[in-house]
Order: sequence, then C-alpha cells, then structure tokens
Amino acid sequence: MKTINLTIPEYLNYDETEWKIILAGELYERGKLSLGQAADLAGFSKRAFIELMGKYGFSVFSDSLEDLKSDIKNA
Repeated sequence: MKTINLTIPEYLNYDETEWKIILAGELYERGKLSLGQAADLAGFSKRAFIELMGKYGFSVFSDSLEDLKSDIKNA
C-alpha cells in the first residue's frame, strides 16, 4: 500500500478519518474503486461506509452495470 503525505490548510478542519471517507467516496463515485475497496480504504465495514456516504454527499449507487450485477449477486 502507498502512503501519501498532504499539507492541508487549517481552515479545512477535517481529521484523518474524514479525509479517508472523502477520498474513498470520490474514488467510488468515479468508478475507480468498488464499494468494498472504498470501505476498506476508509477503514469501515461496507455497511458502515454506506451509511457514511450519504452524510458526506456521495451516492451509494454506482453508474457501473458490472458493480450493480456484483452488488445484486452479493446481496
């Protein structure tokens, strides 16, 4: 796994966990990560991550047909 160091302005008052949720949510919405991968990146179970996505303004519904088929299969 890669480690990235970022310098964040003080006025963006998020802790490390929130940054992970934001990054994972954005990568999920862009189709770069599956829901499970995004949850792992953020450090949460799938269920907990799904609940957090709405709080942070992300959609749990992917545009990818393959993701939808996978989600239905795993449900």
